[in-house]
Amino acid sequence: MCQYSAREGSAVDWHLAHLSSLAASGADMLFFEATAVTPEGRITPGSLGLWNDENEAAVARVIEVIRGRQGVGSGIALTMQLSHAGLKGSSAEPWKGGGLITPKQGGWLPLAPSAVPSHEHEAPPVELDAAGMRRIREAFAAAAQHAARLGIDALEVHGAHGYLLHQFLSPLANRRTDEYGGSLENCMRFPLEVFAAVCAAFPAERPVGLRVSATDWVGGGWDTDQTVVFADKLKALGCDWIDVSSGGMSPLQKITLGAGYQVPFAERVKRDTGMTMMAVGLITEAAQAEEIISSGRADMVELARAFIYNQHWA
Repeated sequence: MCQYSAREGSAVDWHLAHLSSLAASGADMLFFEATAVTPEGRITPGSLGLWNDENEAAVARVIEVIRGRQGVGSGIALTMQLSHAGLKGSSAEPWKGGGLITPKQGGWLPLAPSAVPSHEHEAPPVELDAAGMRRIREAFAAAAQHAARLGIDALEVHGAHGYLLHQFLSPLANRRTDEYGGSLENCMRFPLEVFAAVCAAFPAERPVGLRVSATDWVGGGWDTDQTVVFADKLKALGCDWIDVSSGGMSPLQKITLGAGYQVPFAERVKRDTGMTMMAVGLITEAAQAEEIISSGRADMVELARAFIYNQHWA
């Protein structure tokens, strides 16, 4: 989960304490928080990044401590989640309200598939042109190369929660009329190009997955049927897993919360595609997690808050 504690994208002592503690939790895999591939791809000024050698060196220090530890956690698989916030970029930290920070306030101009603001009262983002999209594809690939040098075991491309790749997928944010908008095939094009670029830049023997929001929880938005089609396209590109979450695209979303409320999405995508699935969403009890796996509803379960509340949950 995002810590919003980095400096110019670089991990600090907090990340060292936070991640090394989670590494000793007994889990099999540890995800780094959403890690921006460019400065303007950060959610907030405090978001973690991996776009230059300084960012890489700061993460290397964290990994060195985790790998140098003896006993529980020394062999945990480290996975980095590569992300671009798109129109959700240049936001204040949650404890500062989370609203858009303008360039005059020290922020930057967010980038998006279309000039559609995240909230009606905010200024619209800058619509990406072909050159901007190319730079972002290249930035994802460059971040994958940084991660490879760090010895990161796996990557996950973040295509969920209303961030840039999800924005291209969702009709709520993508109003383009070129080859990257309109039809489902067109809306999937840029996220698939980014995923392919990451795979090409990362060692072939290390897995790469993708996180997706299975539904926007808004009528006329991205839905589970489209997610299945998207997953099939990713499967053809060699995607190793789909991490199935939901929501984050619109403040109008109507989410029905409950124990394991997102697991049925993972179950549906797994059934229809045969792909390896990660399930998330209010999974808090050991028996509940075991049932999800033993019943074949998903192949892996992810927990965030449960581990933060109790780092020895496993």
